Amino acid sequence: MKAYSDPEPMQLMEAAVSRENMTAALLRVEANNGCAGVDEMPAEALRAYLHEHWPRIKEELLSGRYTPGPVLGKEIPKGPGKGMRQLGIPTVTDRLIQQALHQVLCPIFDPGFSESSYGFRPGRSAHQAVLAARAYVATGRRWVVDMDLEKFFDRVNHDVLMARVARKVTDKRVLGLIRRYLQAGMMDDGVVSQRTAGTPQGGPLSPLLSNILLDDLDKELERRGHAFCRYADDCNIYVHSRRAGERVLASITRFLGQRLKLQVNHEKSAVDHPWRRTFLGYSMTSHRQPWLKPAPASVGRLKDKLRELFRRGRGRPLSRVIEQLTPILRGWINYFGLADVKSIFQRLDSWIRRKLRCLLWRRWKRPRTRAQNLMKCGLEEIRAWKSANNGRGPWWNSGASHMNAAFPKTYFANRGLFSLYAQLQRLRRTSRTAVVRNRTPGGVGGRRG
Repeated sequence: MKAYSDPEPMQLMEAAVSRENMTAALLRVEANNGCAGVDEMPAEALRAYLHEHWPRIKEELLSGRYTPGPVLGKEIPKGPGKGMRQLGIPTVTDRLIQQALHQVLCPIFDPGFSESSYGFRPGRSAHQAVLAARAYVATGRRWVVDMDLEKFFDRVNHDVLMARVARKVTDKRVLGLIRRYLQAGMMDDGVVSQRTAGTPQGGPLSPLLSNILLDDLDKELERRGHAFCRYADDCNIYVHSRRAGERVLASITRFLGQRLKLQVNHEKSAVDHPWRRTFLGYSMTSHRQPWLKPAPASVGRLKDKLRELFRRGRGRPLSRVIEQLTPILRGWINYFGLADVKSIFQRLDSWIRRKLRCLLWRRWKRPRTRAQNLMKCGLEEIRAWKSANNGRGPWWNSGASHMNAAFPKTYFANRGLFSLYAQLQRLRRTSRTAVVRNRTPGGVGGRRG
């Protein structure tokens, strides 16, 4: 994201609505192309709308009279057994204004944020947080205080949050506009309800506001000398013993309640070994130098998503199913490519191939068709007929030797099936090559003679 020079305190709104800043915000909103809000205006229609209405909107912003529209309430699943997450989708016009505000506020607040805060910050990522967590465990901190803030985005106290924004923002027009965004009603099933707490997820400004509020938590943990990683409202504190962890959890729970008016979810929070917990989708082994791996819940979510794709693919050509698998698998390995435990990826590849063999077996339906297709794939006639009439179900047959012989790993590789394990190996080779180059005199990033 482009960094803008800090404007004078009382000129912050002018900086937000400047042509350069608004153009950058417009390009970002158009690139994101999110859902339409309550006015049902899509992102593609925003330019034409601004061409006619921007002078009025700009005048209202500069005079402090702009009133945001209500957000559109939308629930999405958190994950298997985790319930639903409430989103609040602003109108595309309000997303534009929030993005413009974000671009001028971020350079003011971000430089003062903690080095242990990784979420929704320029130049920072979940991967960096996961690697930092592993490094803490490798130093002997074999216990983690895994804190879950109860309905954080729904329970943010507006007065507490605005007091922290006002520490660095003195432009009353900006402060007033942010508060009106916090208090904008939420439309659900055609009914608008007013909000007295919370910062609805779905707008560009919410992540920055959450970091501004939780920066007090970061500073308190730093003051106490704790090793921690925070990504948005997901905070892990690494300590040397269970007793120390329990003390930390109790004292930080009091701090959050008294200072920030936030509650810790005691059912989901725990003091435990890091390899028994999940952080940003990852877990780790119990080795002295721990290895990263996708958490079981992350593997389960991937399988659930693929099962739905396989169900829809029963009547489609195999090539089409493989084509639909590729972006899902590529995105998953791009995130979990930090993992050191390779066997998980090998098992997933094997499971995916078995699901594809199951599709083929179901598609053949009749024993005669199954026998003929097995023979076409090279099986002897006696074995093909015996396998076709074994009376077992599709899943059993998909893992049996006759289907593995008829459709080996190379069969799917030749048809373009994306391999998680092969991609992990490529990522490992690329990573090792980059390290060698950086350490070699004259190499990329190395010293030149």
